[in-house]
Amino acid sequence: MIAIAQFLADEHHSCDESFATAEEAAQTGDLVGCRQRFQPFRTAMEHHFQKEEQVLFPAFEQATGNTMGPTRVMRLEHQQMRQTLTEMEQALTGSDLDDFLGQAETLLILMQQHNIKEEQILYPMCDRMLGAAVGPVIQDMRDLPAEPLA
Repeated sequence: MIAIAQFLADEHHSCDESFATAEEAAQTGDLVGCRQRFQPFRTAMEHHFQKEEQVLFPAFEQATGNTMGPTRVMRLEHQQMRQTLTEMEQALTGSDLDDFLGQAETLLILMQQHNIKEEQILYPMCDRMLGAAVGPVIQDMRDLPAEPLA
């Protein structure tokens, strides 16, 4: 059986690769290519956040009785990343690749710090605390439809 730690770390790596393609397009001055690559990345990030916020975090909070701990911090960090993604989108709307790259640098730092906390601390805690519920939680995350971006 796959662990939450592996399932979601794999998603992190997939998002990282998608991000890198958008960033590479921006670095080469390919505005159209950057726009085309950024949207799937942003959609994948939002879907990942939704899996955690709508499925994993509530399951963890129910199992531990703790809603003010690591999941609260992760939700706040998701909000920071969402704001940066919005600013990146605005930079692309304004055809400003320099601003996009500046925001991309900020996002990269946020993602790296966030992913380390999740992969090294939260996800292993989830695997331990959820026990036999790990399989159903992963299935619920797989089944969660991606909601359109606002």
